[in-house]
Amino acid sequence: MTKPTETGEWARRRTYAIISHPDAGKTTLTENLLLSAGSIRAAGQVRARGENRRTQSDWMKIEQDRGISVSASVMTYEHQGLLFNLLDTPGHEDFSEDTYRTLTAADSAIMVLDAAKGVEPRTLKLVEVCRLRDIPILTFINKMDREALDPEALLDDIQDKLALDAAPMQWPAESGRRFKGVLDLKRDEFLSFGHADDDRSPADRAPRTPMSSADLERIVPDGELARLREGAEMAREVCPAYNDQSFREGHLTPVYFGSALRHFGVRELLDALAEVAPGPQPEPAVVKGQPATIQPSDPEVAGFVFKVQANMDPNHRDRVAFLRLASGKFKRGMKLKTEKGKAITVSSPILFFAQDREIADEAFAGDVIGVPNHGALRVGDTLSESGAIRFAGIPNFAPEILRRARLKDPLKAKHLKKALESLAEEGVTQLFRPVLGGDFIVGAVGQLQIEVMSERVATEYGIEVTFEAAPYDTARWVTGSDAEIERFADRHKSAMAEDIDGDPVFLAKSAWEVSYSEEKWPDLKFLRAKERGQ
Repeated sequence: MTKPTETGEWARRRTYAIISHPDAGKTTLTENLLLSAGSIRAAGQVRARGENRRTQSDWMKIEQDRGISVSASVMTYEHQGLLFNLLDTPGHEDFSEDTYRTLTAADSAIMVLDAAKGVEPRTLKLVEVCRLRDIPILTFINKMDREALDPEALLDDIQDKLALDAAPMQWPAESGRRFKGVLDLKRDEFLSFGHADDDRSPADRAPRTPMSSADLERIVPDGELARLREGAEMAREVCPAYNDQSFREGHLTPVYFGSALRHFGVRELLDALAEVAPGPQPEPAVVKGQPATIQPSDPEVAGFVFKVQANMDPNHRDRVAFLRLASGKFKRGMKLKTEKGKAITVSSPILFFAQDREIADEAFAGDVIGVPNHGALRVGDTLSESGAIRFAGIPNFAPEILRRARLKDPLKAKHLKKALESLAEEGVTQLFRPVLGGDFIVGAVGQLQIEVMSERVATEYGIEVTFEAAPYDTARWVTGSDAEIERFADRHKSAMAEDIDGDPVFLAKSAWEVSYSEEKWPDLKFLRAKERGQ
């Protein structure tokens, strides 16, 4: 492989995320992409429901106990001369905010759908976040070796629910036990699905047979072959054709079919990702108070923190900020500044391979590096050489669950405050300090966030705390003139709080109360989302 020039090294980066509804097979696909690229030798063993599961990308204890992913991780690998940064995101339906934030660091995404279910609610929400940032999406329809919906119905589902043109790149021959493989519509070749005794490795390509070959009749029986030809003809005539510009603008998704668990279609998806996924994209920013666009080819090193993870190594109380580089050539030992001018010497930058790490001597736009720190960096912070750059913010979403933290040992109040603030800075949960009353209010998008926080407070800080139902239903960030906010706060002291940044928050008892307040206070805005860094 020819080594790219230093000035063009960023151009071979491909940073992408995998999104899905729970149980669509995202973690299995992640492992088999790594297997196909030759980056790992064996996938994590997937066991029956009720048993523990440990996968290549899951390291937290709660993940091992439940067999689910609750924390985003980063995996780096090479394929076809490109360097891929795979952002593995949580798929559990009760843990979504970390996923939303991770998508801000991706230049493209793979959407995994269960062939028997199509587009599900969590997938819909994740695609909405991708659309906000114009992130192009490839679609992998998984579990074709099980009984599935008709491919026409799956494509219609994508178009109707997601408002995305679905361009099939392959067409499946049946599903379930009758699944024979897929037709490559571009090459007019049939890819044969393996059997239980198939000894091909995931890195091997599926056998291809030209559609004009007489041998195809031995692979696909007459009736099924006729249906395959009819379906392929319909796909070519009726479905949208793949258009690279439409894909990159986020209007069209190329669709592939396969079975991640059986390694089928994964190599083809990996090759497609190498062919069409965009490299690092320009990032909107503010430079010295003026709107600007940071190009990946710009010489100044700059990046933004989209995630903070503490205690990845249980033997050390470490704290690592995940920094997505947007420009420049980073070198180990560089001094970078936050937008507030605080200098940080990055002497031990980390490259990730799931739970494994290695020291990064250099990195380029598109890369994700870990910056060890002791609470100096938070989600949404910008680091740059000059300290004059501020990237667009990372969103916090209005919590759907609010809980009141009650200590079993009142003497540990200071310890609890430190623990909750630390977890809030990581983005595990949101933290609100009521203007009146001493109990902290914890906010989360999903119930699993509360459970993760509860376990970490107990295991990492040794504090016994109960999270009771709070007398509030939701929270809204209040913006407007200082005088108007002060007038509103005086009228609603018992419902006012501050978040970890000191910004005013209205704790409402119901959605009706939010609507009523919006009508009565037209000069104020009650926000569902807040972005740090703007």
